[in-house]
Amino acid sequence: MMRLSAHPIRNRVLIAATAVGTALLLVFLGLKNWPQLLAPEETVRQLTPVASSVGSVSRNPLELSVFDRPRDLPEIHFADEEGHELTLGDFGGRVVLLNVWATWCVPCRKEMPTLDRLQARLGGKDFLVIALSIDREGVAPVKRFYQELKFEKLAIYVDPSGKGSRTLVIPGVPTTLLIDRQGREIARKMGPAEWDGQEMVSLVEQTMHAQTGSEGNRDR
Repeated sequence: MMRLSAHPIRNRVLIAATAVGTALLLVFLGLKNWPQLLAPEETVRQLTPVASSVGSVSRNPLELSVFDRPRDLPEIHFADEEGHELTLGDFGGRVVLLNVWATWCVPCRKEMPTLDRLQARLGGKDFLVIALSIDREGVAPVKRFYQELKFEKLAIYVDPSGKGSRTLVIPGVPTTLLIDRQGREIARKMGPAEWDGQEMVSLVEQTMHAQTGSEGNRDR
């Protein structure tokens, strides 16, 4: 009787142990493959805020983090469609909206037409949109995407290595920086936005006019 009753108990223990082991294996595999299971949009939604080390910020209707004082930016390297190496310093003297994006990022793809329209409206000697792709394949996928959406004003800029975005402490895409004429960051936005909306147009125009005035005062 003791031996007969021991077998069902031992079997139940073995079954329970097997179930626990299987569950632990599934949890391990799930955690290991978690980054691959996330869609680009889900990744963007879980981006952490800008670190407190950047200083105090104020909020505006665009949900941009506007800094109390302009922040110096480190030098980054990227390339244009022809493969010419560039830095942000090459665009000094203009207000720049730097948008870091990728063709595989769903929110990026949705906001890109608004960047093209913003460039069409304000682009010129005083303002430029730099849409900087971090696609690892470089120019090819970006060019296909531009042709698909028939962009007319945005130029192609690429950073396949992603070194530039890491240097700028960008945790995910899309992330957008508003940069003044001296190459300093004055605002940052993580996540998509309607960049051709009146709030953004007004902010860019105010930045251009304010800095033009300050340069004129220095000249006198």
